[in-house]
Amino acid sequence: MDDLDQELLAALRHNARLPVSSLAAMTGASRATVTARIERMVENGTITAFTIKTGHETRSANVRAIIMIEVLGKMADRVADQLRGMPQVRALHSTNGRWDFIAELEDRDLVAFDETLRRIRLIEGINVTETNILLRSRKSSF
Repeated sequence: MDDLDQELLAALRHNARLPVSSLAAMTGASRATVTARIERMVENGTITAFTIKTGHETRSANVRAIIMIEVLGKMADRVADQLRGMPQVRALHSTNGRWDFIAELEDRDLVAFDETLRRIRLIEGINVTETNILLRSRKSSF
């Protein structure tokens, strides 16, 4: 990836609906070059989706949290498969250090959230969890 690819990605992260003509004007590249670069990044997996973000007022989920998870022995793949199958798990990250996984959760209310936590803690292979409810987002990188 060169500087033009990086510049295109940065612009699309900010607004995935930018037309090719606007991207071309912003970068100084031709529309054909911008189109070819975006198509190449889609084909090679650099860009996997074009999406939208909604404001918090349009979300149906009222409770968001992160849960740090410690896994027993060699159970990480099995635990990850179980977590990925839960619609409340919006993102799942493997990490180093004390925790094996950090999951981002969303649920409609505290009662449903409590049930989600109970189900996660019952997954075979999970040893220890620590959960933090997210109160307010001050910056989002996505």
